[in-house]
Amino acid sequence: MENSYFEQERYERAKKRVKRISGFYRHALVYVVVNLLLVFINIKNLDPGETYFQWQNFITLGSWGIGLFAHGVSVFLPTLVIGKNWEDEKIKELMNKEKNHKWE
Repeated sequence: MENSYFEQERYERAKKRVKRISGFYRHALVYVVVNLLLVFINIKNLDPGETYFQWQNFITLGSWGIGLFAHGVSVFLPTLVIGKNWEDEKIKELMNKEKNHKWE
């Protein structure tokens, strides 16, 4: 019984994590497509002799890039910092504490 509970719990967490990772990949794909489109539009609208490398052409790229970076950190960094099995171990520890300290 307890094992199936842990398996179900692990499955739900894995499903949630996969959803977060795929959300990040969709975000990154939209970022690339939109910024390529903006580069194309900006190049098309340049005056003769004007250079593309102006700060106005990089506002969206930079600010959205910061947001994408933050999204990536929120998705991937917790696993790197606390490890993959940390949640499972913590749940087992808390459940054991609760089982041993039940009110009688």
